[in-house]
Formats: sequence, structure tokens, C-alpha cells
Amino acid sequence: MKRLKHGLILFTVLVLVLAAFGTAMADEKVLVIGWSENTDAYDPANGFTHSTHIINHVTYSQLVTFPDEDASQILPQLADSWEISADGTVYTFSLRQDAAFANGDDITADDVVFSIQRLQNYNGNPSFLADGIDSVEAIDDDTVAFTLPAPRPSFLSEITSGVFSVTNADVVMANGGTDAMDAAETDTAGAYLDSTSAGSGPYVLDNWEPQNRTELVRNENYWGDQPYFDRVIFIHMPEGATQKAALEAGDIDLAFDLSPDQVAGLEGNEAIEIYRGPSTLTHFVIMNTEEDKSGPFANPTVQLAVRYALDYEGFKTLWGGVTPGTNMWVGFFSAFGEDRAFSRDLDKARELLAEAGYADGLEMELEYPDMVYGGVSFNTNAQKIQADLAEVGINVTLLPGEIQVALERYRSGEHGVGYWLWGPDILDPLDFLSFMPPGKVATERNNWQLESLPQDIQDMIAAAKVASNPDDRMELFTALQEYTQQSGPFAPFNVPEVATAYRSNLQGYIWHPHWLLDVAILSRAE
Repeated sequence: MKRLKHGLILFTVLVLVLAAFGTAMADEKVLVIGWSENTDAYDPANGFTHSTHIINHVTYSQLVTFPDEDASQILPQLADSWEISADGTVYTFSLRQDAAFANGDDITADDVVFSIQRLQNYNGNPSFLADGIDSVEAIDDDTVAFTLPAPRPSFLSEITSGVFSVTNADVVMANGGTDAMDAAETDTAGAYLDSTSAGSGPYVLDNWEPQNRTELVRNENYWGDQPYFDRVIFIHMPEGATQKAALEAGDIDLAFDLSPDQVAGLEGNEAIEIYRGPSTLTHFVIMNTEEDKSGPFANPTVQLAVRYALDYEGFKTLWGGVTPGTNMWVGFFSAFGEDRAFSRDLDKARELLAEAGYADGLEMELEYPDMVYGGVSFNTNAQKIQADLAEVGINVTLLPGEIQVALERYRSGEHGVGYWLWGPDILDPLDFLSFMPPGKVATERNNWQLESLPQDIQDMIAAAKVASNPDDRMELFTALQEYTQQSGPFAPFNVPEVATAYRSNLQGYIWHPHWLLDVAILSRAE
């Protein structure tokens, strides 16, 4: 039976790879990657998933970026220099002269203005990231100024994101795009930008078959160093076992979503290199604060009971990594580490449930996407959450859903109790404010309102948004994390290990904390 199953996996992989190569020229240098795709869109104003970011990182360019290997500094990209006003609210960027879009058009300040205003007005999934920009103005063809409502030390880090990609305004408008105030109702460029890109990165989006295949081709007009590979093919392989088998067979060059156990099974294979390290992804339970959606789980006392009931060490046994103290990524300045994380206490959980009036137990429906990401199976974790909570009398019914359907319920705040993951939108502790009202996750996705918080917590949130002194930031974010641990509607339970493997002749692989994978810096030993 095992041989039959293994044979079926390899046959499936072979069919996928042959189909992928069907459009590739025999003399092309082709990179093939197996991944578990979770793309919602490739339009920079609408796409907002991890696989979206990986693709858009190399099909578009931003004003500034991070180094290839880490997020230690801000580097020029489309902007070759910038100035910040004395009050910290105006950022003026000078554009480099040699940059061009993939079709050869010059990149101008008007393209930057159009891209940012379209992001703001399109009202797509990532549009909230541009809420903190009052205006963007073209001073001349090569100079653009951003005005913020208040000083924000994280601004340059924020705009490294692919969400702030500069798009070719003429091309987007010719295909139905607009940056007008009514873009949410009138912009029709999404379908075009999901099928090809209108950017200036080293690659161009050539084809997307959702939940099947994404193909990139080299941008011959790229203004930087040309990438090694002519074509990059991402094949959707939702099961890590399939990726592992394909990698061992040499049918793919890189397996992106392996579990720690699967990676361990590759150790000693001289044809394969392995990368292991902490990820930036926090897995968490989210409990809607509206009682008509989550019932008893809108009660902060019940939410606290859930945090005490989860078996954190058990999740680490499954996936490695660390237990987060809060929904702030453990790598950030001021983030609570394992020394301040929850430890399982079943007696405390039962005591809290009794205090809330549920000594005899209660029912829960747990919504989550039926997928594997980063080698972590959502079904496995959901089943463990179910088993953990059963020990304190919470009877969990699992409700797995197709990724797009589950995402819509989560993003619209219509879910009851859900299980999701989070990777930082910006590499700064300010990212944590997404989990505090009126942040994106807290309010829009979970209906947690600012006015429900004590006034001193509201004041600290406001102060944290503009604080730049490290001591002040430490004090503020410490207090806010302490508050959410006791009174927040989230139960973060694991930051798993990154487990990636690739053929040993693949060179230049670096796991990055922001865009995860940069295919433009990869090459093959010849």
C-alpha cells in the first residue's frame, strides 16, 4: 500500500511538471518550485497573501527595500535618495533616472502617485496599509512627496512592502484601472493584473492558473542586474509529502512547504540542501467579540480560559519553533518571548469557565482554511485545538473551508471562532497594533471596538503610533501586550520553524523575514 501511494504521488508530480514545462522553451533556464499556493490576487492593490508577496516582490519594485539577507537597513530601490522634514511628516523621494517598466516606459512621479492613490481608493485587502498617508504629490517628473498626519518612524519600513509597488499608470488605466475616489466601484483592472504584471521588477507575470500554476518570465527591460533564470514556475502542491517526493526525484528545484519531519527525512541526501530556522508566522485562534457571531467566546473570561487550555509544548513538538507571548512576532523589539508566554494550566482554564458560567462545558465551531502553509497542516492543528479544548469541557466542531471562502469570512468579520496565521505587514513593533482596536485584525476582522477599551489603554495605543524613543516604545508595547494577554480575543499558540529544502546545485537561497523568498537572486551551478 505504501509503495502504491508513493507511486501515485510521483505520477501526480510528473503530470504537473510536464504540464508546467509544456510552455517552457527547451533552451530556457527554468526554475521549478513546489509550494502550497494561497494567492488571493496578484494585483498589488488587492492581493494580500504570502504567495502574492513572493511573486510581487520580483514582478514589481518599490521606492525603497531591505537587503537581500535581512531587514537591518533601508536601501534605495526606485528612489535613489530621500529627505525627511524636520517635523517627521513629509518624505520627499528622488527617483533614479535609469529605471523603466517592463514595457520600456520611463518611471515617473506620476506613476508613484497613481499607484498609491489607487491602493488607497481601490479598497482592496491591503488598502488599509495606506491609511496613514494623508497625500502623495508629484513635485516634478522625478520627485514625489508623501505627507503623513503625524511622525511615524516605521514609514520607510512600511513602504518596502509589495503592497506599495509602483505600477505603470498608463498600462493600468488602459486596462480599466483608476486612482479616483470611486476606484472601489469603477476600477476593472484587477483581472488584467492577475494575468500579467505592470511593474519594473526582474520578472514579469506570464501566467496564473489559480491553485495550479504561476509562471514568471525574465523582464528583458529590467534596469538592475538580470536574473539567472529565464522562467520560474511555481506548482501548487498542497501536500508536503508530494513536494518532498518531487524534490527527491529531481522534478522540482525547491520544496517550499515541508514539515520538520519531512525535512529530517532528507538529511544525509547529498543532492539536497536544507534550511531550518524560526519563521515570522504566528498561528492563533481568533474569537469574535460580537456575541451573535461567537456566542460565549465573545466573553473575555472564556477567551482567557482558551489561552490556558491550549497545549503549547505539544504544538512545538509538532512543528518546532517557539511559543509566542502575544500576537507580536517574537523577533520584534519589545515582543514577549517564551519566558512571558502562556503555559498550559487546565485547572485555571476550568476555573475561568466556571467563573463565566460554563462549569458544565460549552460548544464551539472552529472555522479555518483547509490548507498547508510553510509545511504546517491547518487540519492537524485544528484537530489538536479540538483535543486540547475537550480536556476542559469545550466541545469543538471543526469547520474547514476552501481558502478563498474562509478568507472572505475572516476578513469581513463574519466568522465566529477561527484559526489563522499572521505574518507581519511591517517589520516594526507597530505591526502589533493590527491586533489592538482600531487595528485591521482587531476591529475589521474581529469587531473589537476602541471604545470598549479602558481610556488608559486607548491613550497608550495612540502614543505607541508616534513614539520613537526606544525606552518609551518598550514601556508602551509591554503594557499593551500585558493587556491583550489578559483581555484580548486572540490565542496565539505557535511560531513554527521554517523548513525548506532545495537541490544542492541551486545557489543563492536566502530565507527573508519580509518577502520569504527572492527567486531573482537564485542561480544554478553549471
